[in-house]
Amino acid sequence: MPAKKRKQPDPKYPLKLTDKQRESLVQATRLAMGLKTRIKQTPKDQQFVEFTKKELEKMGEEIYTSLAYVPPNDRKRLNAALDDIDDLLDVLEGKDLIEKRQAVPKSDAIYQFKVILKESHPAIWRRIQVPDCTLGELHEVLQVVMGWEDCHLHQFIVRGEYYGPLDPKDLHWGIEKGDENKISISQVAKTGRKVRFIYEYDFVNSWQHEILLERILEPEPSETYPRCIEGERASPPEDVGGIWGYAEFLEAMADPKHENHDDQVEWIGGRFDPEKFSLDKVNRELRQRY
Repeated sequence: MPAKKRKQPDPKYPLKLTDKQRESLVQATRLAMGLKTRIKQTPKDQQFVEFTKKELEKMGEEIYTSLAYVPPNDRKRLNAALDDIDDLLDVLEGKDLIEKRQAVPKSDAIYQFKVILKESHPAIWRRIQVPDCTLGELHEVLQVVMGWEDCHLHQFIVRGEYYGPLDPKDLHWGIEKGDENKISISQVAKTGRKVRFIYEYDFVNSWQHEILLERILEPEPSETYPRCIEGERASPPEDVGGIWGYAEFLEAMADPKHENHDDQVEWIGGRFDPEKFSLDKVNRELRQRY
């Protein structure tokens, strides 16, 4: 019997990190302990720290999440590190950096986003195409495509900066916000780097949506925008208790013997199909509004 081949370790790639960036990565994020240890143990006179592609992806995700909560000095350092990670990942994925950094096209460009409800398993997601608009207008589109009822507060978090409606009663943990009606998608995308941000709806249930800019397109003459081109699964009911409450709701709905089954059926008003998503229904509503 031939000997089994040993699995080759994943290749590692050098990421340049300043001393201050390393300090912020260790102290201001929730990176895995192994990554923090490697960063701390790299000699100060060594400019580069090596990571696998998967580790770089995990670091990017964690840094992005941390940006919403860290102090301004850490935010600046982490943003710079995130830019370098995105650049390195683009190189590894064979993307053309010159093309990536080209100027955003003219004002009639169409922006294609993938919207994912964070921590949903299996993922609840939509793919949408919208013309340039403000974040306030994007909020209205997201409410339609996700099936929300717009009866709670919301905000956008863009690289640690908060944007929302400037209403005196709209105070979320005392965080200073910019006006969502004064910043456009094209402004968010103007750096030409990988664009991703958070849309949070309902601060009690804390439905967080990750928004990823996938492409910038020329408009198709025969199409109307905004439009939804793909999606999977129903959004949770309003006020179900967040992502964990939704999991408990589905468990009770699926089991007629569950102690909360009858209460949940009465609350929701009958059956609930978590797999149901109608692209036609969403686009009909978008056409009615726009």
